[in-house]
Amino acid sequence: MPGDLLSRIQQSPLLCDGAMGTLLYSKGVFINRSYDELNLSQPDLIRAIHHDYLQAGAEIIETNTFGANSFRLGRHSLADKVRDINLAGADLARQAAKSFDVWVAGSVGPLGTRIEPLGKTSYEEARNAFQEQIAALVEGGVDLLILETFGYLEELHQAMLAARDVRRDLPIIAQVTIDEDGNCLDGSDPEIFAPKLAEWGADVIGCNCSIGPVAMLETIERVRPLTTLPLSAQPNAGIPRSVDGRNIYLCSPEYMASYARKFVAAGVRVVGGCCGTTPDHIRTMKSALRAGEARSRTASAQLISTHATAKAIPARPLASRSALGHKLATSEFVTMVEIVPPKGTDIRKEVEGAKFLKSVGVDAVNIPDSPRASARMSNQALSLLVQNEVGIDAILHYTCRDRNVLCIQSDLLGAAAVGIRNLICITGDPPKMGNYPDATAVFDVDAIGLVNIVHNLNCGMDLGGNPIGAGTGFVIGVGANPGLNDLDQEIRRFEYKVQAGADYAVTQPVFDLRLLENFLKRIEHCRIPVVAGIWPLVSVRNAEFMKNELRVSVPDAILERMSRAQNPEAARAEGVAIAREMLIAVKTMVQGAQISAPMGRYSSAVDVLEALGTARPTASL
Repeated sequence: MPGDLLSRIQQSPLLCDGAMGTLLYSKGVFINRSYDELNLSQPDLIRAIHHDYLQAGAEIIETNTFGANSFRLGRHSLADKVRDINLAGADLARQAAKSFDVWVAGSVGPLGTRIEPLGKTSYEEARNAFQEQIAALVEGGVDLLILETFGYLEELHQAMLAARDVRRDLPIIAQVTIDEDGNCLDGSDPEIFAPKLAEWGADVIGCNCSIGPVAMLETIERVRPLTTLPLSAQPNAGIPRSVDGRNIYLCSPEYMASYARKFVAAGVRVVGGCCGTTPDHIRTMKSALRAGEARSRTASAQLISTHATAKAIPARPLASRSALGHKLATSEFVTMVEIVPPKGTDIRKEVEGAKFLKSVGVDAVNIPDSPRASARMSNQALSLLVQNEVGIDAILHYTCRDRNVLCIQSDLLGAAAVGIRNLICITGDPPKMGNYPDATAVFDVDAIGLVNIVHNLNCGMDLGGNPIGAGTGFVIGVGANPGLNDLDQEIRRFEYKVQAGADYAVTQPVFDLRLLENFLKRIEHCRIPVVAGIWPLVSVRNAEFMKNELRVSVPDAILERMSRAQNPEAARAEGVAIAREMLIAVKTMVQGAQISAPMGRYSSAVDVLEALGTARPTASL
C-alpha cells in the first residue's frame, strides 16, 4: 500500500479507474452473465483490464465485485460463492497493482433488492449481506472501500454500518447515484444526502454513474459548501445513446479530461469515470491533471446549510381525514362494497350501483386498480366521478405494478388535490396474469414501501424528505391474507405495514373462521382496525378458482355445499347464504366488512349485508 489515502488526498487529487462492465461487454461478455463470477472463471481477463487502467495512470483501481453480494449472485445460482468471488476479486486487483504505487479499492454496490421501508428485505438482512461481502474483501487485502451507485440513502447507510462492523479503520468512499437535478432515486437532494453521509461516518462522499460530467459537476458544486469532507466524482462518459441497437457513450477522452480539471477546481479529491469510461479516457484525464491546468477554487470548508432540513409534521388525526376515517377512529363497524371499473368508458352501471349502495347505508365503495392485471378504466378517475356524482366515500386501490416512485408520488399528490382521501395500498398482480402478459411491470416498491411513501406525504414530506407543504390526509389501508401457508411471513409483512403507517387492513375473503381467529391473535401486538373480506360465491367453479388460483382458503365443506346447487340461481343463493353466515360470525371479531359483488351484482352484496340488520334495500340492482 502506498501510504495513508486520506492524508494523500489532502495534498493532491487522486485519479480512479474507469468502467469494468463496459470493457467486459466490449470483449464479448454477454450482459446476462454475472460479471463478478469472471473473477473465478476468467481471471486473466479481469487482471488484464486492471493492468490497462494502471498503465493509463489510475492511482486507485476497483475490484470487480460491484454486484458480488448474495442477493445479486443468487440470481445466477451463485449465492454460496460470495466469499470466493470477493476474495478472488481482491486478489486479482492486488496482483495487477504489485508493480504500481496505487491503492486497491473494494467495490460494493447495492443489493439489487428493495429494503425496508420500501421493500421486504429488512435492515438486518441487508446489513448481513453487506458484511459478508465486505469481510471477504477485507480478507483479500483491499486498502479502502468504494460504496457506489446507491440510489437509496438507507441502503447506503446499512452498507456503511456493515463496513464499520467489519473493520472500523478502513477508509470509506460513499457515493450516491443521482439524476440530472442532483437528486437520488429516493428523492434526496444534495442538501439532504451530504450531511447524512457525513453524519454516518463516510471519509469521502461523492457521486457516480447515471449522468454525465455536466450535471454531476453542478451537484458537486452544491455539495461542496455543505461538508468539510473530501469529495469524489465518477461520472459516466455522457448519457448513453442507442446506435444500431447498442448503447454508446459519446463523451470523448478530451471532454472527460476537461471536466476532470473542473471537478478538481470545484474541490474534488478523488476523480474517475463510470459507465462508458475506458483506459483511453483515464489516460487523457491523467495527462490533464498532471499538467497542472486546474486552478483550485478554494471552497469554504464550513458547514453551511442552504435550506433547513425538512421536518415531518404530525399527520392530521384519523377521524378528520374522511368519513371512513372517522368511523374507523371511533370504532364503528364499517361496510364497503367493491365496484370494479369498466373495460370501456361507460360508467352508468357503476354510478347507478354506487347510488344504490349509498341508499341502503353502505359506508364506502372500494374501487380496485385493474384487478388480475386486466386493462380497465383508471380507478382514480372512477373514484373521483363516483364521489362527485354520488356523494359516497370512494376507497382507491393503489398498486405498485405500473408505477415508479416518481409516478407514485405525482399520482398521490394529484389524488389528494382532487379530494380522494381513502386508499388501500397493495403490491398488485403481475402483468402475466392479465390480458396483456407482455406488458412491463415496474414494482419500484412493494406495498410496504408504498405505505411508507403515503405516510410521508401525510406528514408533509416526499420520499426524499423534502417538504411539500400541508400533509395529504390519506386514510391508509393495506391488504392481509390470513390463509397463507407461510403465515409467519404474512405476519412479518403486516408488522412492517403497521410500522410504516397503515391505518386499517382489509383481508382476503374469509371462508374459514379458524384462520381469521388465528391471524387476529397473531397481530394483537400490532393491531389496527381489520375489515374482513366477504365474498358471495356464485358457483363451485368460482370456489375452486378462489382456492386454487387466488390462494384463498376455502374449506372442503364450502366446496361441497356449492357443488350441491342444482342450477346457477341456486348456486348464487347458496353463495349469499354462506357469505351471510361468515359476516354474522366475524362481526364481533373485526371492525368492518368488505363485500364483493361478483359480476357487478350489487344486489347480492346488499343481500349479504342484510344479515347485519342495517341495510335498507329500496330497489334491486
